[in-house]
Amino acid sequence: MITKIPITLTGFNQLQEEVKTLKNIDRPAVIQALSDAREHGDLKENAEYHAARERQSFIEGRILELEDRLSRIDVIDPAKMTGNSIKFGATVEVVDDATNEEHTYQIVGEYEANFEEGRLSLTAPLSRALIGKTVGDTVEVNTPKGVKNYEVLKVLYK
Repeated sequence: MITKIPITLTGFNQLQEEVKTLKNIDRPAVIQALSDAREHGDLKENAEYHAARERQSFIEGRILELEDRLSRIDVIDPAKMTGNSIKFGATVEVVDDATNEEHTYQIVGEYEANFEEGRLSLTAPLSRALIGKTVGDTVEVNTPKGVKNYEVLKVLYK
């Protein structure tokens, strides 16, 4: 049985765009670079040729990897979701009980997570703690710096 991988509509569009760029821009460019390098003669000692072959291998591998992901994903559009409880796709505003710092995170699929941009993987400890909670709830999360407590301030689906 193939396990479906949840991803937001935004993440899905980014994956599709990357595949399109690899196929329509990067692949033709590396093919041209290989052709140009072949014209320089002996391929055994041709650094340009070997670099282009490495790049071609990377591009083809990345295309296969992304197409495999795309075949197994379940696209979820948070803009079509509603409710008060936190679930996949929610944008959540929390406050750290110890520092009173407010943070905003969106719970997303593992392939689109980026902590610096506020996108937490569904499998991250904070995401797992937040799932099912509502405004006013407090969660306790084990972090590398110790236990942290967060209070849920807002839950949005956008």
